Amino acid sequence: MKEDCLPSSHVPISDSKSIQKSELLGLLKTYNCYHEGKSFQLRHREEEGTLIIEGLLNIAWGLRRPIRLQMQDDREQVHLPSTSWMPGWPSCPPKEPSPQNGNITAQGPSIQPAHKAESSTDSSGPLEEAEEAPQLMRTKSDASCMSQRRPKCRAPGEAQRIRRHRFSINGHFYNHKTSVFTPAYGSVTNVRVNSTMTTLQVLTLLLNKFRVEDGPSEFALYIVHESGERTKLKDCEYPLISRILHGPCEKIARMFLMEADLGVEVPHEVAQYIKFEMPVLDSFVEKLKEEEEREIIKLTMKFQALRLTMLQRLEQLVEAK
Repeated sequence: MKEDCLPSSHVPISDSKSIQKSELLGLLKTYNCYHEGKSFQLRHREEEGTLIIEGLLNIAWGLRRPIRLQMQDDREQVHLPSTSWMPGWPSCPPKEPSPQNGNITAQGPSIQPAHKAESSTDSSGPLEEAEEAPQLMRTKSDASCMSQRRPKCRAPGEAQRIRRHRFSINGHFYNHKTSVFTPAYGSVTNVRVNSTMTTLQVLTLLLNKFRVEDGPSEFALYIVHESGERTKLKDCEYPLISRILHGPCEKIARMFLMEADLGVEVPHEVAQYIKFEMPVLDSFVEKLKEEEEREIIKLTMKFQALRLTMLQRLEQLVEAK
């Protein structure tokens, strides 16, 4: 069912399914009651008869392979002519950043040293205050590379070499040594989305938030239930509406980001057996085998009886001639 063909009383869930607007608003009310007093409450409005819901969407990391952060900053490079130097600046303009030393972008006098870097915040309005700063929890193996002991004093040459390998990516400092890593499984991030954004658009937004080099086609969103059931969201589905339909409690159902080629859907029929111990599952398999053997014997006896009846009938026809 195309969105253009839907009546005004319905809201699309995907390209072939929809839900009544009144029913969705009832679920939204329950969702907001659950998150009362928190920043995860959703707002809604109508534009030209279309219901639009917006707010923060929690997404858990469920990757098995490392991801790579982008080196290139999408901010426009600033090149100031030498005649525009202000009093107090160096008499000679700074050299252009060279790809050999790792510096990708130059932001004029606003560049900060590595030890003073802080996450940039967006002051566009109160809606953005609740969204978390782009931080990725690393796995234990990744974090083990970072020493917890008191930093040692480094020689000036070594300190300069380390600074050359760290540079700003939209306010966050890029480090060659830690640019490839696997986010900690189950760690949660969030993005601000609305109900008109498809799965592919939400994936693109999330990857751009953390400057992930891999494209959105390499990932997928899954709804993982407490029972072990796992459902992949199609590209035409709307993740925020799907979150509302599955309820607000993330202990019952969570949204995971996984690799498109490694994620596997688990239907409800299979999920109900996942939490059993192996001896119990083995007993189930034995019972199924016994039942299968009994059915095979029944079918064999049935067709043998039919074959015997057909042979007897053929003999009677031959004798009648």
